[in-house]
Amino acid sequence: MAFQTRRQVTLGLSLGALWPWASVQAQNPSEAALEAVAPAMPRVGDVLKVPSIRLLTGQDFQHDRQPLLLYWWSSTCPFCALQSPSMQGLWQAQKSRGLRMLALSIDKKPEDAQAYLKKRGYTFPSAWASPEWRKQFPKPKGLPITLLMDSQHKVLLAEKGQMFAEDVEAIPRLL
Repeated sequence: MAFQTRRQVTLGLSLGALWPWASVQAQNPSEAALEAVAPAMPRVGDVLKVPSIRLLTGQDFQHDRQPLLLYWWSSTCPFCALQSPSMQGLWQAQKSRGLRMLALSIDKKPEDAQAYLKKRGYTFPSAWASPEWRKQFPKPKGLPITLLMDSQHKVLLAEKGQMFAEDVEAIPRLL
């Protein structure tokens, strides 16, 4: 029994050395359970209806008949940290042109998401996707997740994992 414990500790330390983000913050059991049963990515052409949700600013967000960019993220996700500056740039460049954006945080608490956004100066519309809300609109497996929908709610883009800056900048060309 003692040998297994030492081995497990050694394995954990070596993984942490190889992948520094592995030890940043473990998923809480409810997040791990949600990820285990997460659906596959939607396909291009699928029609999705995003339920209304309260933004971290306190405003209500409803998916209407405008193009919508959905961005699932977490303050503990290293790939999200690399993609979020590009998402902020896209939001700044496209918000006056009719593109709506909804960034959905899967942090443990909404306060974690708010602190992260404030510290980095991100202003894109964000909401905390609580486990309860995600029963209505489950997050696909993986993170970050980027979905673009047209005005008819049809998926035009479905990407799992970090997108490069030039790929994020090209998103409006899909509309």
